[in-house]
Amino acid sequence: MTTVIDGKQVAASVIDAVKTASQALTEQTGVKTGLAVVIVGNDPASHAYVSSKSKMAKECGFTSVQHTLPEETTQEELATLVQTLNRDESLHGILVQLPLPKHLNSEPIIQSILPEKDVDGLHVVNAGKLATGDLDGGLVSCTPAGAMVFVKRTHGEDLSGLNAVVIGRSNLFGKPMAQLLLAANATVTIAHSRTKDLPGVCRNADILVAAVGRPEMVKADWVKPGATVIDVGINRIAAPEKGEGKSRLVGDVAFQECAKVAAVITPVPGGVGPMTIAMLMANTVIAAYRKAGKTAPKF
Repeated sequence: MTTVIDGKQVAASVIDAVKTASQALTEQTGVKTGLAVVIVGNDPASHAYVSSKSKMAKECGFTSVQHTLPEETTQEELATLVQTLNRDESLHGILVQLPLPKHLNSEPIIQSILPEKDVDGLHVVNAGKLATGDLDGGLVSCTPAGAMVFVKRTHGEDLSGLNAVVIGRSNLFGKPMAQLLLAANATVTIAHSRTKDLPGVCRNADILVAAVGRPEMVKADWVKPGATVIDVGINRIAAPEKGEGKSRLVGDVAFQECAKVAAVITPVPGGVGPMTIAMLMANTVIAAYRKAGKTAPKF
């Protein structure tokens, strides 16, 4: 019987732990965890994400600050705002919602956030700490951190003797995911579009993580019987069966057929997705604990 991971349920348990940790920090030190979210422009998807992040921060008992900037904001204005937030002692996390409008360059903005406040885990200092195995010193990118919660709840903290394959080598997900698996003692292969015999490589995986952005690319015969399959893809495809012009969300894994082979699998939607915001909240409370000189909780 295949276990389908309920991402909403796991995310809710992480959020509960964040609330407890946030409350405990306030009781012990008087410090209230603070998160600032910055959004530029009118992208409706970004606005939906940001409002759910701000809402969740309030639910966790954080001080939640939102800066909504007009589309025509200049690079200098955005950079100045980030510097102001960096100096604000009441804020432990700063998040600049991506993508930014086309005329803005996101990279210098992301790198200007103080690494200890970079709750998205995108600063080169945080990426470097993860790459060198310093998991307690940096902040880990939220989506791979969330996917790793699923892996550890399935296989435990120590993945010694297990083969893990990550399809996708992006800085946002593939590379940090591989580093997390490596830190937990898995034997890790990073596969990508140039990999020779990709299905053969995947068939060797006890833990298969797909993050390439190609709808239902991973087929049942790519999956080792009894494997854990984590699907990070979110692709919108036409769904004529729902009516003309309708669409539906699918992952990078052909869910129905792979679910017959895997022991554990994540669905899309409702798998890794809900974990991203939960881990963002976890990173913010971790940052607050570190700033207060306290041992940060683990999630």
